[in-house]
Amino acid sequence: MLKHLILADPVTLPDTAVVSLTSPGVIGEALCRQGVLVHSLNLSPSGLNSPWVLWRLIKLIRRFKPDIVQTWMYHADLLGGLAARLAGHKRIVWNIRIASVPTSNRLTIVIMKLCAVLSFWIPQTIICAAEAAKQRHIRYGYDGARMEVIANGFDFSGIDESIAQTMALRRTCGFSETDSVIGWVGRFHPDKGQDNFVKAAAIVIKQYPTVKFLLVGPDCTAHNAKLMNWLRAENLQDRFVLLGERGDVPACLAAMDIFCMPSANEGFPNALGEAMAIGKPCVATDVGDAAVLAGEAAILVPPQNAHALAKGLLTMLALPKELRQQMGQAAKARVVSEFSIAKARMRFDAVYQSLCEGSRR
Repeated sequence: MLKHLILADPVTLPDTAVVSLTSPGVIGEALCRQGVLVHSLNLSPSGLNSPWVLWRLIKLIRRFKPDIVQTWMYHADLLGGLAARLAGHKRIVWNIRIASVPTSNRLTIVIMKLCAVLSFWIPQTIICAAEAAKQRHIRYGYDGARMEVIANGFDFSGIDESIAQTMALRRTCGFSETDSVIGWVGRFHPDKGQDNFVKAAAIVIKQYPTVKFLLVGPDCTAHNAKLMNWLRAENLQDRFVLLGERGDVPACLAAMDIFCMPSANEGFPNALGEAMAIGKPCVATDVGDAAVLAGEAAILVPPQNAHALAKGLLTMLALPKELRQQMGQAAKARVVSEFSIAKARMRFDAVYQSLCEGSRR
């Protein structure tokens, strides 16, 4: 989402710097290719080098003297917000991307609670990706007076080119023209529900034994022991294609016949919106603002319920191909009409301009 917002206005690219707390990854590399200045601070997974990362952030902010410091998720809100304040900078905007914190991640819970306390002091504005995220974080103790909701937007350029790549990608994956492919795009994480997806797939296979499944996203590979153990437990290792992190996500989405979002937790679900923009019929868990995004254009089911998810997928598979295509086109029309990246960029810009009133730039 950050990448799409930045690239939505090419005029501002030379004036934009992005700092990744860890490595640049695929997104950072893509931004670099577009001329955006990207710094990587190599924060360790344990966070033991956090003081060093904080000091480097302070130096970067003092060096660039930015008009706005926009942080993106909990760790960045904490470290980036503190660094900006210690560097003497006050125009700080936090971002909240998920509706609730996963209870399994104790460190993230601690960081979120620290952010809740500091929300009354560090940021001038807190942008939430979803109304569900705003309300939940107010209950967590965040300063609701500083919060506003800006729904994600989607970039529709290149969709036709991505669709044209569909057959080549399907052949690479070993899918035939007649195979039904159910897929999901998301990093491997408890929030994203890959475990639920595998369990639902095992139920679906009993009625549709030829269906194939596609997983795309960081750590969704055969090298992921936990994921492979789940697949072996259900005897599904030959039914799943694991592509890992990709730079051609629209093409991956276009290669799917049905998009399935099995998430346990979301804010405003980007992957669902991107699949809708491609024109895919969607089955998704009703988490975060999925209902706001999908409206009547997708099948929504309760989260963390493999049987409910499988039922939704079976319902979709049972529909004639023409009806599935009609659902996909209705989903595309809704996203294009209501959730463009241009609208999201305008709303972010309005926040930034309001904070910069009275400055020279």
